[in-house]
Amino acid sequence: MAQARSRVVIIGAGFGGLSTAKALAGATVDVLLIDQRNHHLFQPLLYQVATASLSPADIAAPVRSLLSDQKNVSVILGKVTGIDSAARTVAVDNGVHAENIHYDYLVVATGARHAYFGKDHWESFAPGLKTIEDATAIRHRLLMAFELAEMATDTVERDRMLTMVIIGGGPTGVEMAGSIAELARAALAKDFRHIDPRKAKVLLVEAGPRLLASFPEDLSAAAVRSLQRLGVEVRLNARVNDCDAGGVVIGDQRVRAGTIIWAAGVQASPAAAWLNVEADRAGRVKVAPDYSVPGYDNVFVIGDTATLTDTRGAVVPGVGPAAKQAGKYVARVISARLRGEASPPPFTYKNYGNLATIGRRAAVVDFGWIKLRGPLAWWLWGFAHIFFLIDFRNRVVVAFTWLWSFLTYKRGARLITGPPPPNAKA
Repeated sequence: MAQARSRVVIIGAGFGGLSTAKALAGATVDVLLIDQRNHHLFQPLLYQVATASLSPADIAAPVRSLLSDQKNVSVILGKVTGIDSAARTVAVDNGVHAENIHYDYLVVATGARHAYFGKDHWESFAPGLKTIEDATAIRHRLLMAFELAEMATDTVERDRMLTMVIIGGGPTGVEMAGSIAELARAALAKDFRHIDPRKAKVLLVEAGPRLLASFPEDLSAAAVRSLQRLGVEVRLNARVNDCDAGGVVIGDQRVRAGTIIWAAGVQASPAAAWLNVEADRAGRVKVAPDYSVPGYDNVFVIGDTATLTDTRGAVVPGVGPAAKQAGKYVARVISARLRGEASPPPFTYKNYGNLATIGRRAAVVDFGWIKLRGPLAWWLWGFAHIFFLIDFRNRVVVAFTWLWSFLTYKRGARLITGPPPPNAKA
């Protein structure tokens, strides 16, 4: 009888999980990929869905389609509810059927969600941006804010609806602020009769001393200047102390706002609790240099769910390129073990650069050996994101959409869909 092949179970179809699955294409192993959603999402452009530049289908693709040519991969749609490390099983529930799935090797790539630093009740007032559902809910809030301002007869309420607050000055916060400012000042400028969208107030709040803390200081300063040219008010060293349906409290100042967006922190998935292992303050599993979980050499945790200091003493960042590199590396480790060979050297992250856009013709790029800002950086940012998009169709559609938007200042995804978000006046 033929010997049964080993099974690799991968939880999560994000950058890390999908990269692992694809890298195992040539291995004599059966791969089972589990995700609670049927699509892979290109998260770096999620804010463009939230601000009506792109549609959800432009930045996502069905997981089954992406892996249809890889015969050693199967896909299961379901939510993981637990892991039994001793029995080597993963508990999966799709709402209709629940089962325990056996694994020989396990790769956990379940990502992260928003962290509200103990103020979880803020989430209904200040949603974060991690999924397509998050993006479409934020788009609903943004576009409804302008609609409600158009109908408002009270000037105080009108001003509130035209005030947008973004909390957090990392890449997501900076890109959101710039894109919202352009939405108000260009795309919507001529569409209303009783309000002037160009008078909308966009406020970006950062608790630290500068924006884009992972970038060099001069690029952080350039980002502030670019945002200010777009009309964004930037507040540094400013902490949000309260948040509700009517606005936020920054320090001791109450700011009335119709839309609040959270971009200030993340919390890892419950992988550490599932595995009953040590985690850091953000819930990330502390992994060994080969991404294995201490005490379980057949279990690996990668991406935003893991924390690792590489061979150069640098903490691997929670970004897409790092997750993809980790996925390919873990696939090499598993393949080597299946062949009875020595594992590859410990993981080393290759940082090819940081990029952030700040609106039309403005971006900052840090490649280490060279730093760019302005229009050239913006074009480079655009080419890089199109290149790394999921498949050929997405690249063509996004490139055409961006070109049309660049030439006309219009945004074609300004649809208000779905029910109003809970606890949102907008």
